[in-house]
Amino acid sequence: MDIHRCRFVPCPASAINAVAFTHSSLPAKKSLQKNVQVRLAIGRANGDIEIWNPLNGAWHQEVVIQGGADRSIDGLVWVTDPDEEVGEGNIIHGRSRLFSIGYTTTVTEWDLEKAKAKKHASGQHGDIWCLAIQPPSKGKDTSRKLVAGTVDGNLVIYSIEDDDLKFQRTLIRTPSKKVKMVSICFQSRNIVIVGCSNSTICAYDIRSGTLLRTMTLGSDLSGSTAKNIIVWSVKCLPDGDIVSGDSTGQVCIWDGRTYTQAQRIQSHTQDVLCLAVSADGSKIVSGGMDRRTALYEPMAGHNGRWSKVFHRRYHSHDVKAMASFEGKGMSVVVSGGPDAAPVAMPLRGAGREYHRSLPHLPQSTSLQSASKARLMCSWWGNEIRIWHLPRPASELMDGGADGGAALHKNRKLIAQILVKGESNISSAAISEDGTLLVASTASDIKAFQLDFTDASTGQPKITKVNVPSSVNGATKVEISQDKQWVCWVEEGSRVMAAKVTTTFGGAGITTCSISQSRKLHRVRRQIPKYLRLGGLGAYDRSVTQVAFSPDSKMLGAADLAGYIDTWVLRSGSERQNGTADDDDDDAASLSDSDSDSESEDAEGAEGELRWVRNPKAALIPKLPAAPVVLSFAKQPLAPEEEADGDYSLLAITAMKHVFVFNPLQGTLSDWSRRNPYGKIPEQFLITRDLVKGVVWQGPRAWIYGHAFLFMLDLSQDFDEKKTKTKALVKSGATAGTKRKRGNDGGAGGKMDKHALAPQNVKVEIGGGEWVDVEMGDVEDDAKSVGGAASTTEFEDDDDDDEDESGGELQRLRNGETNQGGVVVNGGELVGGEAVKGEEGKKKGKKTRPAKWWHTYHYRSILGIVPVDIQTPKEGGEESKGLQPLEVAIVERPTWDVDLPPRYFGDGEWER
Repeated sequence: MDIHRCRFVPCPASAINAVAFTHSSLPAKKSLQKNVQVRLAIGRANGDIEIWNPLNGAWHQEVVIQGGADRSIDGLVWVTDPDEEVGEGNIIHGRSRLFSIGYTTTVTEWDLEKAKAKKHASGQHGDIWCLAIQPPSKGKDTSRKLVAGTVDGNLVIYSIEDDDLKFQRTLIRTPSKKVKMVSICFQSRNIVIVGCSNSTICAYDIRSGTLLRTMTLGSDLSGSTAKNIIVWSVKCLPDGDIVSGDSTGQVCIWDGRTYTQAQRIQSHTQDVLCLAVSADGSKIVSGGMDRRTALYEPMAGHNGRWSKVFHRRYHSHDVKAMASFEGKGMSVVVSGGPDAAPVAMPLRGAGREYHRSLPHLPQSTSLQSASKARLMCSWWGNEIRIWHLPRPASELMDGGADGGAALHKNRKLIAQILVKGESNISSAAISEDGTLLVASTASDIKAFQLDFTDASTGQPKITKVNVPSSVNGATKVEISQDKQWVCWVEEGSRVMAAKVTTTFGGAGITTCSISQSRKLHRVRRQIPKYLRLGGLGAYDRSVTQVAFSPDSKMLGAADLAGYIDTWVLRSGSERQNGTADDDDDDAASLSDSDSDSESEDAEGAEGELRWVRNPKAALIPKLPAAPVVLSFAKQPLAPEEEADGDYSLLAITAMKHVFVFNPLQGTLSDWSRRNPYGKIPEQFLITRDLVKGVVWQGPRAWIYGHAFLFMLDLSQDFDEKKTKTKALVKSGATAGTKRKRGNDGGAGGKMDKHALAPQNVKVEIGGGEWVDVEMGDVEDDAKSVGGAASTTEFEDDDDDDEDESGGELQRLRNGETNQGGVVVNGGELVGGEAVKGEEGKKKGKKTRPAKWWHTYHYRSILGIVPVDIQTPKEGGEESKGLQPLEVAIVERPTWDVDLPPRYFGDGEWER
């Protein structure tokens, strides 16, 4: 595999300003219920809202609600209604609603099912700087209010009753307009605590609007020019005591009954910006401008006194926001700041478990390629950039020592497109020949035609393509391989398809247009009503994966619940003859949101192509977790599939399940039946980062994530797991032995007692080339490291014991390396020429193709896309069933992101 390694694509990383969980904690009984929907919302400075599913530590970024121009998310609040019993042991979990502020006068409610704003409300007051939800009542009064603090010192109330959002009244007006209400929390249902910018913390009764008590911090004596202390964060413990963090770097504890200061802890060297507390009130966590995250616990034998246990610097910049969650086997604090990467820190297991940095890049990659034209398309914000990679990587690398330098220069920015509108681009797609580009936002879809006929300029002529006015935006868009169809997802769950019409004019000029779209009906799933009415509603029916088959005659879509729907392309005569008659399905087979009939699909002129539901679509089993990849193989993976004319549909879930379906039969493939979850390679299963995408090379699936690249050969069966495994390197923050999910609190896994993480050393293999070797794999046979490399050979009855380990040192001993430094497991090289030793010349032995391979050499992968599908050459890899593959790997590490100046300590700031 030839690789272009790129870092020139704009980095989709924006500062984290707010984090919030749907529940701060779950009671013991509720945490055991399977249908409790816990989600984490992350608000960013560019207006994006990310919805994450903790998944007991897997951390799946499910949906990104795109922001827009001059938008920012600076505060998030979840409102969860009380549970309701409906009999027979069934419970309708309280409906969850998400609200946000952005340092404006507006409060926004978000529709997670449609991935866009639902309601806006504002009043006659200044910009809102803080927001809190009134706790639920234990009596008959179930109404709850949103209370907001403003920049002009007002305390205002918003009503959210009857699924509405509206400004109700101004509760408090401070005499001085210079006083800013910066932070807020509820001490009880009717008492709100507000941190201000004038060195005070105020307690108000929202029933009467009266000031109960003012707690004073004094003047700022830290040596700064400011006289007043800003209370950036306030929290209340379960016993009513108050915790505050301020601009002096101090965390203060206040008695909740007398409203007097009980303790002051100088734990930060700069402002304390955020706080979090555990559900039982036994732990306090603070984050500050000095990049520290500090943990506090009560002092033994000293009632009401706290001490700082430790502090760490998990972030490379300010710690601006944090939220805690406990329940369902998890106990974590998630924090974020300008460095854009969320950090999950253990709460209950602090000091005994590792932390974990979550990916700062989106789960859905903002990168696609036009492989036949050697183009690469990326988007970020409202801008699309198109790059051309003129020369193959193999030609450049053959140039010797200057090949690497030439490879970095092998790119040209040929086009930039700005999509007009208030919303950012949510998805984009480019055809394989590079002549059609489609981009979607929350409000509309834009299409462009790229004309490369004028080669003198080196840039394409860009023409706008007509799109039906009835299209109202999309969260996902795809173009078929033959450029005849465009598919997109409206309102989160509605799958639409439209025909692309190409008109040939004079002088070789072609014109494209997109016809009227049609809705593709999904299979109705038998989901109990009490599940659909509670929690997040129909949010889990949101379609996140869409894929066309290689021949463009089948379309697949998958939602967060794990359901897969497929459609096939049929002509009018085929439908009338009953080959794909949707009208035979009863009403129960229609989508939950579809009340209309599918009779319109059976109408139309004879011979006209339409998308109809696959007759076997309902037979495809539900996935055990949300899918992160849905992709059709470029060729059948088994001879029987090719004979039946069926497809191979690969689905990978957030929990690392790997399934291959035969969609026309509605069944698992024979390969999936022979290779269940327990036979998938161990290194793949324990890698914490989720899969982001896949690139096909014949039966080989090149699977990549945020910090890994795996190759799985789906034409071969994997071996049974061995009872003893060597130390395995895991991506993320931890390293060590095999990880068992559920044994930690959802962050980075448990620390090994009296043990350090495996270290890496470099070993020279000759010719000035050095490779990393895992200390965990070092054995007594050290002399083999410096010996001549040889290609791995297997007897026909070899059981591949050493392949299962996947250790870098063992592969080095076997000579499984190439001149580019990429190591391949199993004895077959990719993108290089093997160096064989004397042992490789023995007769009666043969090299076995690799079953799987992996590397963590790449970090912060934005995406991997094929650049050029080359024509097979005689005597090459096609003799093994493989075609040469060239890809572009785009990395966007956080150190390459422009950040504001940060504090280093001792009064010094980054210049």
